[in-house]
Amino acid sequence: MNRLVYILFGIFVFAGIRPLSAQQINPRVPPPPPPAETPSAPTPAPASTPSAPPRAADTKPIDPSVPPPPPTEDSTPDPPAASSGPVFDPLHAGRSLEIGKFYLNKGAYDAAIDRFIEASNYQPSVATPWRFLGEAYEKKREYGKAVEAYNKYLELLPHAPDAAKIKKSISDLEEKTAQESPKKAESQ
Repeated sequence: MNRLVYILFGIFVFAGIRPLSAQQINPRVPPPPPPAETPSAPTPAPASTPSAPPRAADTKPIDPSVPPPPPTEDSTPDPPAASSGPVFDPLHAGRSLEIGKFYLNKGAYDAAIDRFIEASNYQPSVATPWRFLGEAYEKKREYGKAVEAYNKYLELLPHAPDAAKIKKSISDLEEKTAQESPKKAESQ
């Protein structure tokens, strides 16, 4: 083993290879200036059209004391078009669904509802967030919104394994909504 170390040391010393520590850059020493460009014979500037951008050979050095010219109508970029509708993002949809289930089990129904709505916006064609949204609204006792969410779930997944259970829940919730509406009218 010692012989191998001596051989490697000898290679570094005799081959003229500097150790790695000698190759590091010292941050206190400024870098050398770039090489000066030798001016070549000036080339005549080609006639450019007003809409063509200037080429590197046509440009002059920037003088910081001179303000830039005002932008023209052609030079202003068009603002990006605002996206209308939901954005398809299955990663964020799955994550929002998981967090919504956590909040639902914890009893934080408003936070769960926000997450399920977010998940349905990220993946509008997936039915699962609508089912959990209906469940959250049902536990929050907002039966009309729960019915809407369950109906959307059945619309997206008509042959769901729990479709019979959801349909029964919808009919029960509609009865509860019908019973509560006269009570609200009397209290007002």
